[in-house]
This record gives sequence, C-alpha cells and structure tokens, in this order.
Amino acid sequence: MEHLFTLQAEWQGGRGGEGTIAAGGLNAAVSIPSVMGGPGIGTNPDEMLLGAASTCYLITLAAMLERSGIEPERLSLRSEAVVDTSSGVYTYVSITHKPDILLPASASVRQADTAGKLAEKAERTCMISKALRGNVAVSAVPEIAIGQEKGGKP
Repeated sequence: MEHLFTLQAEWQGGRGGEGTIAAGGLNAAVSIPSVMGGPGIGTNPDEMLLGAASTCYLITLAAMLERSGIEPERLSLRSEAVVDTSSGVYTYVSITHKPDILLPASASVRQADTAGKLAEKAERTCMISKALRGNVAVSAVPEIAIGQEKGGKP
C-alpha cells in the first residue's frame, strides 16, 4: 500500500527571500539560515532534514523497544547534523543520533544491552536513514542507564 503526502510551498524573493510551507500538521516559515548568509526566518531545509531523520529514528527505536518488552522510564534524543559549506557547494555530511534511554531500576543488564543494540539497529531500519544511506553518514551513539539519572544521580 502506498501513501501520498503533499506539501504546499510559497516563496517571495531570491536566495535571501522567505517562504512558507504547509503539509498536514506542519506549517512553517522557511528561509536560508543566517549562519549560511540567509535571513534566518523560520526553519530551513537543514533543520527539516534533521527533524525528519530524528523523529523517524526516535519512533522506530520506541517501537523496537516496545516489541522487545523494554519499557524505558525516559526516552529522549539529541541529534546533531554537520553541513559543509567550505567548498561553496553545500553538502549534508552527517547526522548523529544520541538517544538517552533510562530503564527502570528493575531492568536487567541484559535488557540494557538489548536496548543499546536496538538503538543502533533503529538507525539502520528507519525509513529516513535508509533514504539517506550512501549520501549522508547517519550513526547512533546511545547512552543507557538503569534506575538512575544521567551521571549516576538516583
């Protein structure tokens, strides 16, 4: 079964212009980011690609944990993207997902190991990661804790 997604976009001006996009629940102003010489209004393609990759990864990881019977107390994610502009040709180089998985105190070391393996597998199986493969390096660097906050705090 195929699913069709549509996006409507409007743009005013040239490279330094601004626009809007609308697709389902997404409604945003868009422009080139200020760090790349644009006006920095709203979001931009770099953030949106990172957002697509990150949310796909996070949803995939949550589903894989659920199927494995692992229920984290907290699942959060920080993702970073590197875009190279040094040659004058803008190139999306890499995305690194850094999931933080806090398991309950009752979790076993085996469950923590499984959660870490699933965090890495989720990157390989996420639909967006698959679409980027061969063009953008995507990786996952999970941090797993059992019954404690990051840094050993109970």
